Amino acid sequence: MHAIAVTSTEVKNTFGTVMDSALVEPVMVKKSGRSSVVIMSVAEYERLTAFEDSYWANRALKAEAAGYASADEVQQLLKDAEGA
Repeated sequence: MHAIAVTSTEVKNTFGTVMDSALVEPVMVKKSGRSSVVIMSVAEYERLTAFEDSYWANRALKAEAAGYASADEVQQLLKDAEGA
């Protein structure tokens, strides 16, 4: 995904133009030379959150299909994690 980059000062001075750009592609905002935030359209945000929701739902289904750990297995995993 391509994103245009602008400074926070540019955003402050040309917010309407930046919003128009964000409808077409994400806009990366830099402050003090470092990427800080991304402005994107609601449609792009909804697409990304739907993709993420789908990904985690698929992971949950795979985990459920693989079965559950017994109480003893969970206790052992916790013990192992404490010792690490």
